[in-house]
Amino acid sequence: MPTTVPKGIEDDIKLLKSAAVHAGIIALGFFRTDMRTWTKNITSPVSEADIAVDNFLSGALRAARPDYGWLSEETADSPARLDHQRIFIVDPIDGTRGYIRGEDSWTISLAVVENGVAIAGVVYAPARDEMYVGGLGLGATCNGVTLRAHRTGSEAPLIPAPAAVHNELAASGLSYSKGPAYPSLAYRLVQVASGKLDAAVARRGAQDWDIAGADIILSEAGARFEDVCLGAPRYNGTDTRHAALAATADISLLTPLCDALRVVYGCPQPDSDNPEPQA
Repeated sequence: MPTTVPKGIEDDIKLLKSAAVHAGIIALGFFRTDMRTWTKNITSPVSEADIAVDNFLSGALRAARPDYGWLSEETADSPARLDHQRIFIVDPIDGTRGYIRGEDSWTISLAVVENGVAIAGVVYAPARDEMYVGGLGLGATCNGVTLRAHRTGSEAPLIPAPAAVHNELAASGLSYSKGPAYPSLAYRLVQVASGKLDAAVARRGAQDWDIAGADIILSEAGARFEDVCLGAPRYNGTDTRHAALAATADISLLTPLCDALRVVYGCPQPDSDNPEPQA
């Protein structure tokens, strides 16, 4: 049965795309310059570009949809978002470490979530001029070209992962090649949707804003994306953090990936302290 397209989602996608392009112009203005940087929560880097982009997106998106809630990495959280059926979930610059180093695979990640489910998403890599878009029932595209998740064609699956996960996968006997570790988790995930990676994973502790935009793109491209402890990710809860995550275009890889991630990271207990997201 065809998926019902949510009311107004085409207009929301147009809004997200336009906002992403303008945000990208702002971010590129700071890129590879002597910008101010600092850390928050002890280890998480922030730049003045993150704040400038966040301020723009907050103004543009919230003015256009005043009835939507708001959750952004760079905006102080408010429980008021829990009262909204639809909400914007935003990472102004995903992959800030790479952005500060001058690498070009950072992204602007935007999503519309309805009742805990991502229904529209844009992951835009301005320095690479790549815009990934997904909408529930509308498919997924990159620069207007339809995405269908598929094997890369490599003899062994191409999978980037932290060293401890690589060790577990090797111990399981899985034959694969180590893929490139892009600093932007959102960018890494949409490479599974594009067929450039066979799978991608995230450590325990990723936040809603790290993954919501990529989630709908993966789903609409036909890839699987799971919280290894709870199944399909849910968004806009009181706790925005997630257990370890696995995305793959090859269903045969899902079980060994999830098994390895559970061994390395376990599953969070209710009210436990999760680590800060480390894409």
